[in-house]
Amino acid sequence: MSTPERKIRARRSFIFAPGTRPDMFPKALCCGTDIVCVDLEDAVAPKDKAQARIQAFERLPVADGPERVERIIRVNCLRTVDGMKDVQALLDAPSPIASIMLPKVKGPEEVRNLSDLLTEYKLPTRLHIIIETNEALEAAHEIARSSERIEALFFGGVDMAADLRCKSTWMALQYARSRIVHAAATVGLDAIDVPYLDLGDREGMLREAELSAELGFTGKGAIHPKQIPDINAIFAPDDASLEYARRVLDAFEERDGGLLVFEGKLIEKPVLRSLARILEVHEITKAH
Repeated sequence: MSTPERKIRARRSFIFAPGTRPDMFPKALCCGTDIVCVDLEDAVAPKDKAQARIQAFERLPVADGPERVERIIRVNCLRTVDGMKDVQALLDAPSPIASIMLPKVKGPEEVRNLSDLLTEYKLPTRLHIIIETNEALEAAHEIARSSERIEALFFGGVDMAADLRCKSTWMALQYARSRIVHAAATVGLDAIDVPYLDLGDREGMLREAELSAELGFTGKGAIHPKQIPDINAIFAPDDASLEYARRVLDAFEERDGGLLVFEGKLIEKPVLRSLARILEVHEITKAH
């Protein structure tokens, strides 16, 4: 079975919902976010993981909510017993699971092995990878290339700071963020930044989200729905970017391929792809 090609999606914002609270799934799906991730890992105590696993795999695919919102289940680390049980539940799920998120990844072989298993079972499930270990940061480019099923790299800043023995500040983690953006961009993946954890500090969240967007991230997590409108606005293209993208792509179409010099600048294919993505994300999100 061949894996479907990646399609451009709006991934400006995401929010977690605990697997122990299936009543929250529809609420999360309708809160304005682009991604809802039902968590079986950090948000679930060991004694509750079995029940959360059943609820996530049974209830998320059929929960009421907008079709445009991406539905993901974050499984436990694949190197744990709970992670292996999550994979078995994925293979046995009553409805196809659109996407899962892999935490605590250390290298490309973990991703590749799961991807091969999904292919063997003829499942269409897509993969989202959290880069939150020192080993994963070192192997970020290899991880990004390890499977055509991968849609995005997520930055796990809290665990990364602990692993790197640094503070969880912008400057201390700027290299890690840059490396993840670089790895994602190399193969055309989205790069999603870690949530800002101080819910009372809106100005700090806005500042960090703006820096993330400037660095090349395509979205950022939220810990509460009230953060989502701000995050969506920051990671949406502004009017000037949209107007420039339209003019460049129109000029390229009129030229009928080949090199394009626009307003004195040579525009190459990577730039054209980036501009096309800006317009497509805008079309996806303008009604929301």
